[in-house]
Amino acid sequence: PGGNIGKLAICGTANDVAVSGAIPRYLSCGFILEEGLPMETLKAVVTSMAETARAAGIAIVTGDTKVVQRGAVDKLFINTAGMGAIPANIHWGAQTLTAGDVLLVSGTLGDHGATILNLREQLGLDGELVSDCAVLTPLIQTLRDIPGVKALRDATRGGVNAVVHEFAAACGCGIELSEAALPVKPAVRGVCELLGLDALNFANEGKLVIAVERNAAEQVLAALHSHPLGKDAALIGEVVERKGVRLAGLYGVKRTLDLPHAEPLPRIC
Repeated sequence: PGGNIGKLAICGTANDVAVSGAIPRYLSCGFILEEGLPMETLKAVVTSMAETARAAGIAIVTGDTKVVQRGAVDKLFINTAGMGAIPANIHWGAQTLTAGDVLLVSGTLGDHGATILNLREQLGLDGELVSDCAVLTPLIQTLRDIPGVKALRDATRGGVNAVVHEFAAACGCGIELSEAALPVKPAVRGVCELLGLDALNFANEGKLVIAVERNAAEQVLAALHSHPLGKDAALIGEVVERKGVRLAGLYGVKRTLDLPHAEPLPRIC
């Protein structure tokens, strides 16, 4: 629900380019196909890739295809790489964060990871869980002219937790998140409670973590809320002087937020 591996391949690479401040322009694409893969499956994946790239204004300029013996891969692998152009006035980077800056997310957390987990574990929540897979360039475009935007990341592998640890390491400060402020859909929260997992560690394929100066937060939130991909955006935390990453619980008690020792599900992208 929400796409297939073809759409995911385009969105993942386009978003990696876009969060650096660049406008994605060109992609390469390489396929590794298992012998015997149904042509209908390949056509569906390629069609999805073409539609997603076309809608995002991205040209797939080169590619390669290899077929390997049955059992050497699980159906198909897709390898993509992207290029873009960074406007001269954009200088985003996590190393610029200082104490007092705040962190925002562009929408609900863990939708993609919970959807994949639901399908693999057959939890029976199919109607309620849909992947958030999307190209984020149009949403990022609304932020380019706002002074005070400091850093962006797409919260894919490792989720928001991985991003905030990356931010903290880059700037040398600490980060504190508010559990009460985290936007999480009831179905995703249900999966987490059922399996003892944390939505902060779930992969997303259409969500941004944005670090901004505190006085720019309202303007950035307004810009996000004005776009369909950012309608559930929320302020979730702040940069502090004390090093480390912490989560303030519903009753105000703070606990250290560690990176998980293993991923909650095998990686796809």
